[in-house]
Amino acid sequence: MSEPTGKYSITMPRDIAEAAKARSGPSGLSAYVAAAVARQIERDNLNELISVAEAEHGPVTDEEIQALRDQLARARREQTEHGADAA
Repeated sequence: MSEPTGKYSITMPRDIAEAAKARSGPSGLSAYVAAAVARQIERDNLNELISVAEAEHGPVTDEEIQALRDQLARARREQTEHGADAA
């Protein structure tokens, strides 16, 4: 069962509206715009969470970010290697 919907009027630049229409496909412009707004809300929520965490623990350094990216890359390589072994 899907969420109830409402009808809203929005204003946006014509070029953005036309590009969205062209990309919306069979689901239609309303679904495309709803998905875009949902993604923006997720990003806003994540930014708020980051702000709270940084206020409590201090900002994350570039070195910490790179270390986590390296760890993720290693884990992905290992997963790929183990997946190839199982095949």
